[in-house]
Amino acid sequence: MKLTLDEYAHLQSPIHRWEQSSKLVALLTLIFAFAFVQKVNLLPIMILVTLILFFLSRLPWSFLLKRLRYPGVFLASMVLLLPFVAGKTVLFSFGFLSVKQEGCIAVMLIAARFLCILTVSIVLFGTAPFLTSMKALRSLGLPHIIVDMMLLSYRYLEQLAESRHRMQQAMRLRGFQAKALNRRTLKMLANVAGSLLVRSYEQSQRVYQAMKLRGYGYQTIQKQTYDWHWLWKLELQSLVAFYLTLLIAIAFFIANIFS
Repeated sequence: MKLTLDEYAHLQSPIHRWEQSSKLVALLTLIFAFAFVQKVNLLPIMILVTLILFFLSRLPWSFLLKRLRYPGVFLASMVLLLPFVAGKTVLFSFGFLSVKQEGCIAVMLIAARFLCILTVSIVLFGTAPFLTSMKALRSLGLPHIIVDMMLLSYRYLEQLAESRHRMQQAMRLRGFQAKALNRRTLKMLANVAGSLLVRSYEQSQRVYQAMKLRGYGYQTIQKQTYDWHWLWKLELQSLVAFYLTLLIAIAFFIANIFS
């Protein structure tokens, strides 16, 4: 079982051909601009920009929907009660329940920002190999320790998912079926979670010892140098995409303040 964040990094699209360092800067700026949106009238434009980016990336809709599924369930569980408890302006009532205008606006803002930010993030990291993205972050000044931690986390989360899949398959072969949410089922699932936690901790210790034996942490780390002129080395397509995305992000900041 793979996380496959970069499963479609091999595709050919304008977003795939966009140089990764400038793509990181531009799309992260756009994400921050989306996060600051507080005006309902900006939501259709924000959704439109997100859809255009996703369309240009040529990523399959199934790839997006698969990664929105679990975060979407979590979001729905968090904001489901907002229309009933937030605000004072009642739109309509169902018996003792009243749907309030301020709560509905809050739900729209939260849901739209969440979906747009997550979609842009998927476009950002799904249109280039994960290692390329980490190299781009390193070139932009992210400390090497954080980059190494991200690479190791990504690598061993995949391995942890594979271990969970094998354990679930072994349990099914032994007759376990989680059809009902009872005490026995919860106990078995808790045992699986505990076993995975212990295994992951033991594996992290082994990986750390192996890295120490190979000199990690004892080597003299050279001072990281950055090429501050990287922007001028971009191809025309990446340069246009970089400035255009920055202009859109700045426009969102300005519209959110003055509209």
